[in-house]
Amino acid sequence: MLAILAPIFVFGLVIFVHELGHFLAAKAVGVYTPRFSIGFGPALWRRRRGETEYVLAALPLGGYVRMASRHDEATAFLEGGSEEATAKAKEDPNFDPNAMIPFGPKPVPENRWFESKPFWARMFILLAGVTMNFMLGLAIAIGLALHFGKVVIPTRVVGAVRPVNGQPLLSQAIRPGDTLRRVNLQPVKSWSDAMGLIVRSRDSVAIETNRGAVTIPLSRPGSPRPEDIVLAMDYALAPVIGDLLPNEPAVKAGFQPGDSIVAIDGVPVRSWSEMVVLVANAAGKPMRFEIVRKGAPQTLVATPRPMDSIHPVTGVRTQVGKIGAYPVDVTGREPVSFGEAVSLGARTTWFMGTSIIATVRDLVTRRQGLDQLGGPIAITRASVQAARSGLESLFYLIALLSVNVAILNLLPIPVLDGGNILITIVESVRGSPLSLRAREYVLRGGLLIILLLFLRVMFNDAVSWLR
Repeated sequence: MLAILAPIFVFGLVIFVHELGHFLAAKAVGVYTPRFSIGFGPALWRRRRGETEYVLAALPLGGYVRMASRHDEATAFLEGGSEEATAKAKEDPNFDPNAMIPFGPKPVPENRWFESKPFWARMFILLAGVTMNFMLGLAIAIGLALHFGKVVIPTRVVGAVRPVNGQPLLSQAIRPGDTLRRVNLQPVKSWSDAMGLIVRSRDSVAIETNRGAVTIPLSRPGSPRPEDIVLAMDYALAPVIGDLLPNEPAVKAGFQPGDSIVAIDGVPVRSWSEMVVLVANAAGKPMRFEIVRKGAPQTLVATPRPMDSIHPVTGVRTQVGKIGAYPVDVTGREPVSFGEAVSLGARTTWFMGTSIIATVRDLVTRRQGLDQLGGPIAITRASVQAARSGLESLFYLIALLSVNVAILNLLPIPVLDGGNILITIVESVRGSPLSLRAREYVLRGGLLIILLLFLRVMFNDAVSWLR
């Protein structure tokens, strides 16, 4: 039941909120909306209220709001067909003699078509979906901060240091084992304090440790972002396994939560970061792990799976080894006020958004391969895992997916909101709509891109499922 209900709740809520944004915006400016559907394909359930028919469809891969339009015949089949094509005959038991097509004989008034609305109204409708997704992500992030408090990492000891944008800005002055004392001249009590001060830095970041200090400018051309500096440091963790990913090398080798890693191939391991580096450098090579389980020493053999990822030392995207293990969670919680919750929620949402944008950028520049993308099966597995982990993980996944949907929908690909926004802007600049042939070519090109991307993520899902 969890495998069925969790993804329906996660994906269904995100899609519902997105389409609700379009729907409410279209209603607000007077566009005729004969259909509101969650899912595509044959209807499993439908009910008409007022001017709109509400539908739950068989393919839960998205949704749509059908708005009266004269210029979308090329893609109308995705939305159950145009008004004229789906008009009910008089003999149909659901035919309403007082309704507009497709439910009755009355024509759609000129002022109710999407194209009849001014530029600002059309943009308002097109941006409403992604706006609602951003608002959902922000609302959840604020709610989680208010209910569960802020995450606090009690240590100040550095576990690993990587280059910042390929430059050894930190690693020249900060080393694993150093203790953070001040950031921007302010004392820090925890890792969370230090990272928060770094993120809020403006012109420069000054970090002081027990051995010395380093100042990194932020305002010069080519300077790193505060987030880049945060991602370049890890806090020290004991080499103890806290959780395992299913079907990954660690599970297959027999690892269990609570195992303490003592050495790898005879090399002593004193921290989680040291273990990560050794594993990253041994992609595809069998490794002997000496562990302690419930006080008893054991030896396990695991072969790290090669993956395209960021190397934990160089910070360069390359092929590294991973075994699918997570460290023990040492974080704590502190209650926050409503104002702090709003601030934390906003920063969390911003971090989600910038991370997704960075991923899209890496995909476009080929710094990251398409094999890292997941589809419906990946979302299902993540939803089930999050549901098993608790409400916080489940709702965080919803917020992350909602922000993800918002940003990806803004890509300038026809069929997506971003593509429709671009077409609307182009038509406004031209002073006339695109020809039906040009619009058909553009939309079918967008459909082809989405289809190819969908096939790729389904292939990735299948490979991950079978691994």
